[in-house]
Amino acid sequence: MPPPKRSPRGSGETAPRLSLRLDLGGGLRIGPGKVRLLEEIGRAGSISGAGRALGMSYRRAWELVEALNTGLGEPVAETAAGGAGGGGARLTPLGEAVVRTYRAIEAEANAGAAGRLAALARRESA
Repeated sequence: MPPPKRSPRGSGETAPRLSLRLDLGGGLRIGPGKVRLLEEIGRAGSISGAGRALGMSYRRAWELVEALNTGLGEPVAETAAGGAGGGGARLTPLGEAVVRTYRAIEAEANAGAAGRLAALARRESA
């Protein structure tokens, strides 16, 4: 997903947009933080690298991945042990589907709410 558009107000703020959290039942919640973590795992090829990129500890990143694995009933990322050959992680097809689906829902919701969000933003700057 491309970065949010900058506001025309020139203040460096981003244009109004929604931030979504999906509550899938059983205590499983998927929101922008978990999705961004999955995207970073895909880019960095490791959970620790993804955590560093997002300013979180390896432990926290691992806990979020485990919450997704448990809640969805199968892994969103596969890991390989470290050692001489390295190690790392990659997204599973389910992990890729989670990212793709969340970003599609997010884009549709933002498109549907764009007019109302812009109207609110205009009222704030008036």
